[in-house]
Amino acid sequence: MNQPLTLAQFDRRTAMPLRRGVIAALDVGTSKVACLIGEHSVDDAGKNGLVRISGLGHHVSQGLVAGQVVDMRAAEDSIRSAVDAAERMASLEVRDVVIGVSSALLSSQLVEAEVPLLGQSVTHEHMAMALRGAHEDFWSPDTEILHAIPIGYGVDDSYGIINPHGMRGDKLKVTMHMVAMPAGPARNLLSCIEQCHLRCEKLVATPYASALSTLLQDEIDLGALHLDMGAGTTSASIFFQGDAIFSCVVPIGGRHITTDIAQGLNVSMVTAERIKTLYGSALATTNGEREQFEVPVMGGDHQTLPRSELTKIIRPRVEEIFEMVQTRLTESGFAGMAGGRVVLTGGAAQLNGARELAHTILEKQARMGSPMRLTGLPESATGPAFSACAGLLTYAGRNHADAVLKEGRASGAFGWLGNWLRRNF
Repeated sequence: MNQPLTLAQFDRRTAMPLRRGVIAALDVGTSKVACLIGEHSVDDAGKNGLVRISGLGHHVSQGLVAGQVVDMRAAEDSIRSAVDAAERMASLEVRDVVIGVSSALLSSQLVEAEVPLLGQSVTHEHMAMALRGAHEDFWSPDTEILHAIPIGYGVDDSYGIINPHGMRGDKLKVTMHMVAMPAGPARNLLSCIEQCHLRCEKLVATPYASALSTLLQDEIDLGALHLDMGAGTTSASIFFQGDAIFSCVVPIGGRHITTDIAQGLNVSMVTAERIKTLYGSALATTNGEREQFEVPVMGGDHQTLPRSELTKIIRPRVEEIFEMVQTRLTESGFAGMAGGRVVLTGGAAQLNGARELAHTILEKQARMGSPMRLTGLPESATGPAFSACAGLLTYAGRNHADAVLKEGRASGAFGWLGNWLRRNF
């Protein structure tokens, strides 16, 4: 794990998916740990097929905050409970799992590398040198690379090339989207997984996985912004021309809204969550002053408040989330490639008025996204709250552009380069 050049094996759009047959996905979030078990199939043409769900399990998350383990024993118990429930429903045991991570310290960067051709045709060796150069430019000992997505090659002044093999020119360029997280939190999470007698098949960034589950193909191709509003974090990703080109995570989510309500109304977190679900809205309504709700204050008393008071607590935090995302997009330089559409998903996105507020602040058409490309999902898992977990199965079962395919299973210093080239060209 976390070794230069031997960190991963590489794959490409036309290669085999991460896994065929039974796939298990584990989404370790701040509010819940969810496990889905499915079986991947291929269509008649041998291309991406559907993943049919056979097992679902989820448990209240303990010992996990914003994608980081803060209590190893509590986190183990939550993970074991979720996986056990999914195994009982599927009537099978799983060993390998695809794990989603949403660390607030997630980093995303486009890396370019160039190799001289001197008029020769592009060979496997030239491509290997370009990929290795991009990988080495980004790699550092204190980071764990989650994804390396080639988003285009160039030969001289020609760009947007998918497969440059055999082309002639003076120089070959490759542009890769690299996504990484700090190595320390990754090691702690993997240690926790091992204590549960599971093996991590792949760490996947939640912004990427969730988008694969909820974005339409036109949105992926033409450009769209995807927001997964979880309990502890809100993750964003930009897709353009078929590839993910930017990802980020802001350290605010639905749990912070609940905390604001608990503090503002002097109620417990459980009561605040219930009030948010039943009466909460990020937008004021014309009847907000007349509509009342009862608040069971800690200590046994009750009071009645207008819903407008609740909106005054909720709206500033939701605005802060979207404004932080907007700032990250502006700083990245990719805001213009996100097109005119934002897709919201995640449990916190179900808050009344969130979609309208996103439209106002981000200045994009907004819609709610739910899991797609899976069959057999139980009714309880078809909503936005399970988009990330469903996306992990989608990621594992599809032929995608991500080049970091396995965790630490390369054979030799240049093994991943040889494997990548043999599989694809």
